[in-house]
Amino acid sequence: MMHALDSLLTHLPAKAWTQDPDEMLGHARDWRGRYQGHTPILFKPGSVEEVSHILAVCNGAGIAVLPQGGNTGLVGGSTPQGEVLISLKRMTAIRGIDQANDSLTCDAGAILETIQNTAAEAGKLFPLSLGSQGSAMIGGLISTNAGGVHVLRYGMMRDLVLGLEVVLPDGRVLSDLSGLRKDNTGYDLKQLFIGAEGTLGVVTGATLKLFPRPASTAVAIAAVDSPRAAVDLLSFMKDRTGGAVAAFELMPKTAIDLAVHHLPGVRQPLDSAPDWTVLIEMVSAETGRAPVLLEEALGDAFERELTFDAVISQSEAQAAGFWALREGIPEAEKAHGKAAKHDVSVPVSRMGRFMEEAIVLAEAADPDIMVIAFGHVGDGNVHFNIARRAPGSDEAFVQRMTPVTAQIYDLVDTHGGSISAEHGVGILKREELSARKPVEVEIMRAVKAALDPNSIMNPRILVGQ
Repeated sequence: MMHALDSLLTHLPAKAWTQDPDEMLGHARDWRGRYQGHTPILFKPGSVEEVSHILAVCNGAGIAVLPQGGNTGLVGGSTPQGEVLISLKRMTAIRGIDQANDSLTCDAGAILETIQNTAAEAGKLFPLSLGSQGSAMIGGLISTNAGGVHVLRYGMMRDLVLGLEVVLPDGRVLSDLSGLRKDNTGYDLKQLFIGAEGTLGVVTGATLKLFPRPASTAVAIAAVDSPRAAVDLLSFMKDRTGGAVAAFELMPKTAIDLAVHHLPGVRQPLDSAPDWTVLIEMVSAETGRAPVLLEEALGDAFERELTFDAVISQSEAQAAGFWALREGIPEAEKAHGKAAKHDVSVPVSRMGRFMEEAIVLAEAADPDIMVIAFGHVGDGNVHFNIARRAPGSDEAFVQRMTPVTAQIYDLVDTHGGSISAEHGVGILKREELSARKPVEVEIMRAVKAALDPNSIMNPRILVGQ
């Protein structure tokens, strides 16, 4: 291995790799602090050609490779355990915007927030939005098929990718960045790499779908009686506004209390401090229309007793404050202690019933726990997390919850859902996936064997054995 690497290094510029322990340390530990890894070398290629050369040499020598984006993953899929690490943090270019085609092409190391800002400067919208957007790289988001808070209106990452540039395990480059919306020439190959978690190749570039920017936006916080009531309110708001709802996020009182306690400047926006709260974002193509639309719809919802308390943002700053409350929940959770986390989805129509049953199940297992169940009502994705009531939940607590996790996943299956909604499979859910979807895993392994016969790409992840 070291002989092959030594030969490789002679053909790379000095800035394209490092073995500095301090720099590598930041890439060898996940954001949650659950996984600690190690790597013999960190590659930092600055071009597609350098990525191609690295993979070709590693493939020939049978050296395992782990691609890493912004290291914001949550399932252990980007933490090296002896593999050589490839970070695209030097490949950050915005390659261009095609205004008439509503598309943007960029390097895979471009930061999500940079892409959002670049699109905005061009009068366009790139709608993917999530809490880690200041550090998450677009390549990693593609590889995990990221979702975020606007899936309800704009779809997952899979729906936002028009084309990809991918370096295959043997060093060949598959490139289609034309931005076509119609191409009926056989398999849609780019979809193989979206959600593949780096197991089939290294995404080096992408052409992304842009949208017109809304002329007006409004955000509200509203109280509901239960998750079922939240689903009812969502259905009503969509019908009442003609589909103008861009985001619809559910937050329990436990999550809001943690955010208020741990995050500076965050506060409970409703005097009633309800057990369940939803954040609603409304958009409109008409200037000033979104706030009016939201106020009218909420007024009708009050009359139908779908909500009993609400506040509508009166400024961009207040709207940002509402979003800071929602997006700060993971950070507040982390400050409270480790939790048994379940990124799951069920059909929207079954979300309320699933959450009721899952809460009963979790609380029956341990009276000293609290359920922090929040997420995206509009697409059926709930982050159903379990922590100790007292601060300081640790890894031992998470392990103690393993039987409960299995029961929750059983319940997900009963409701026709998925054990991974948007965070991916990684190491955390690999065995569960194999046990619950054996036919699908067998097919995925066949695809991997065809594209990566030497199994060098992220071999422990997703469908690894």
